[in-house]
Order: sequence, then structure tokens, then C-alpha cells
Amino acid sequence: MSAARKAAAARGAQRLIRSLCLWLLSSLVCSTALARHHGTTAADGGVPGQFDYYLLSLSWSPAYCLTHSQDGRQCGDRGLGFVLHGLWPQYDSGRYPQYCIEATSLDQQAAALGQTVYPSPRLMQHEWESHGTCSGLDAMAYFRTADRALAAVQLPAMFEAPRQSLELSSAQIVAAFRSSNPALPEDGITVACSHGQLSEVRICLTRELSPRACGRRIRSNCPEVPILVRSSR
Repeated sequence: MSAARKAAAARGAQRLIRSLCLWLLSSLVCSTALARHHGTTAADGGVPGQFDYYLLSLSWSPAYCLTHSQDGRQCGDRGLGFVLHGLWPQYDSGRYPQYCIEATSLDQQAAALGQTVYPSPRLMQHEWESHGTCSGLDAMAYFRTADRALAAVQLPAMFEAPRQSLELSSAQIVAAFRSSNPALPEDGITVACSHGQLSEVRICLTRELSPRACGRRIRSNCPEVPILVRSSR
């Protein structure tokens, strides 16, 4: 092989190594971000139906759409406020099961129901595979349970599609939810932020969907200062 070809081959190998390193680094960062987003630690697998309580995660759609404007099913001009992110089986220890069984494709009836509960088909499929399979329920029953959990929480009036952005502390957000849901204990709700903005509110529910205190490691991650709650329009 000529010197020129050897040099070209060496440069190609270096580019391949750099690409692999970047891919591995990005995978690690993404995995860490997902773990922090949930706020607790995933258990390896799990036994369907064996868990202590549910964590109902409500996503503030304007914050999501700021970085996912291409998601036409949830964003665009729909003007959504809080939407269902997920209903997650949890352990009191602070861990949670996921991917408890190998999920198959949803049948037409289950998919049709799920799309009335979640803001997008992609989220619906992901939530069924990662969390629904640990509930011990079939897809139809799990989606109905998620819908009932969503209906069990009364959203404060200030979050019903506000036309102007708000600046609120996490304590004010918690107080508003507890005022609208008197049975909700102080340690039964947390607020999640991203870059100083409201991203989610998470509420702990019994398996019968009554408010309860959260297990270990479920806590707010918002700064002490007021955070931005983006308008829905």
C-alpha cells in the first residue's frame, strides 16, 4: 500500500473512533438525563402487578412544545396546558419497575383508546411498554386506569390554558394543586423544572387512585426563585 493510501486509511480509522466515542458519550448523557427526569432509580425488570403505588405525571405542554415544535399531534395551535405524561408504578423504596414483559404491538381497540388518553401515539406506545407492562393490567385496563387517574385530579383554574405566562414558585404551584385537591397531602406532590421553567407536576396515588404521600426520592427539583410557566397560546 502506498504512503498516501496508508495515511488516508489512518484518517478514516480516526474518524470512525471519534464517531464511536461521540455516540457512546451521547448515549450516556441521554440515559442519565432520562433517569434524572423520572427522579428515581429504575429496577431491572420487575414482576407485573407487584408495586406499591402510582406516580401520575402531568406534563406542562407549552414547555414540551418549545423544544418539540415538530410534534404536530401535541403542539402547533392546539393550546394545550397539562397533559398526561404517564402513570408509573412505583416502589416505596424510591425505585420503580420498568419493561416488565416484552410488549407486543397494541391491537386496534387498545390503540384507539390510548390515543384518547395520551397526547400522541408515540408517547402512548412508550408508556405502555415501559410502565404499563408493570401494572399487571392489560393495555385496555391500563389506559382506562390512566384516564381515571387523570380525572381524579382537579386542575387549578390558573393552569387552564393561560393566555399569558406566569411566574410562580414551586411552593405556589403545590399550594394551588392542594387547594383544588384538599385530600392531597403536602408530601404527595412534586414539581419538576427544566432550565428554570415548569415542565411537570407529579402526584402520588394509591393503587386505588386516592391521594397519598410519595415514597422515597420523589421530590421537586425546581429552584427556590419563581419559575416560568409558559402560556399555552
